[in-house]
Formats: sequence, C-alpha cells, structure tokens
Amino acid sequence: MPRFSANLSMLFQEYDFLDRFDAAARAGFEAVEYVSPYEYPADEIAARLERAGLEQALFNLPVGDWAAGERGLAVLPDRIDEFRRSVDTAAHYAQALGCRQVNCLAGIGPQDIAPAELETVFVENLRYATDRLGEAGIRLLIEPINDRIDMPGFFLTGTRQALDIIDKVGSPDLFLQYDIYHMQIMEGDIARTIEANLPRIGHIQVAGHPGRHEPDIGEINYPFLFDHLDRIGYRGWVGAEYRPHGRTEDGLGWMSGFRGRVAETSKAG
Repeated sequence: MPRFSANLSMLFQEYDFLDRFDAAARAGFEAVEYVSPYEYPADEIAARLERAGLEQALFNLPVGDWAAGERGLAVLPDRIDEFRRSVDTAAHYAQALGCRQVNCLAGIGPQDIAPAELETVFVENLRYATDRLGEAGIRLLIEPINDRIDMPGFFLTGTRQALDIIDKVGSPDLFLQYDIYHMQIMEGDIARTIEANLPRIGHIQVAGHPGRHEPDIGEINYPFLFDHLDRIGYRGWVGAEYRPHGRTEDGLGWMSGFRGRVAETSKAG
C-alpha cells in the first residue's frame, strides 16, 4: 500500500509547527514534508524528526517572499545569483535532515519576458542545481502546478512541459513531482499518465478536488488510484497536501479506511 507523508504546511494547523511532527506520527504518518524548513535551525528540525521516528520525505528550495506572492525563483532572470545561493541552503538542510530529494518551484514569470527566455533561465538553473545537489546525493524534483485556481501565472503547468524541460536539462538526478490535485485540474487522465511516466516520478501528492480538501472529498477516485500505484509498483512517498475540514485528526478516515481495506484484502488472499 502507499506510504503516506504528512504535509505540515497544511496539516495539523492546530499545533505550532515544531509540534506537528509528533502529531503526524501519532496519526500514523511515516514521513513529513512541507514548503519550507528555513525558518528553523536544521538541527532543531532534525531532533523533532528523530523523536517522532519520522522520515523527511521532501521540502522545497527557498521560494522567495511567499507572503508577497513569490512562488519560486528558478525562472526569474534577475534572481539567478539568489537562486544559486538557495541551492546551497537547501543542500545544507537536506543533509542535516537526511532528506534525499528536494523540490524546485519554478516561479511566476514576469509578463514582459517571453516564455522561451524564461525556459532558458529555468533549464540553466536546473542544470546548476542538479550538479550541486547531485554531489551531495540529493535528487531534484520539479512540480507542475495549476494556474487556473491556485497559482495564476505559474510557469510550469503541465506534465508534458515538465518532462520536456527535464529532457533539456539532461540530468539523471532530475525527476517529476506529480501532484494529482493540480494535474486533475489541468489535464485529467491521472492513472495512465502516472503509469506511463513512473520511472520519472520522484514524488506524488494528493488532495480532493474541488476544494483541495481531504482525498475522500470530491471527484477524484483515490481508492482506485492508491490501488493503481501498488499495481504499477510505485515505491515513493504519497504526500497528503490538502486543507483539512476542521481538525486534521478528525478527517483522516480516508487514510485509515484505505489501510483497513488493504489489510482485509491481504487476509482474503
């Protein structure tokens, strides 16, 4: 069955950030992820991971000023030096936290710069980042995000676009982060897309649509997709990245229900 990771930037908002690690472990998660660890010393987060018995599945490279609307630096022509410094920062945290992969948000490109120019900057930045991170044994991921609801103007919005960029970078250490919620909005055809590109997918994230709430709310058939991930041999983490209705613990039936169903199927077999 899938291995679930709790996204602490969205889940367990009832607790202070550093207390969310223990809360995630109590709820049955085996790993955690989040947008940014950089507001806290790396050794303090590492201690929380160890105490809770959790694995660090993923976090992002520094994304710029999130509160001001920035969503990544990698396509911004005037921020290349800052992007490269951010890679060093991420490498330090990843090594301290035992994290073997980090995600690079492309960013929202300036409207007065042609997409082809932004792509050139993106590709060159990714080459730099994969070289630097690869030396430390860390994989880099890029994530298509929907620009219809959550991030208007975001540069990277589709699976094919992301795979084309990965091909242009040409690094064996660059993979796709596939967020089912975002790609349901932009493309659909989730199961076949994952299966067709499985060797190139380093991480999967889930949320219900519409609303980005619990995975058992909305139009996406997650029981089928979770079974599908097992059937095709996906072995990475499945990140729970959604906005809970109320307390996180009260809405985890989707996870416990799936686990119970898998256990019953195993006994029957």
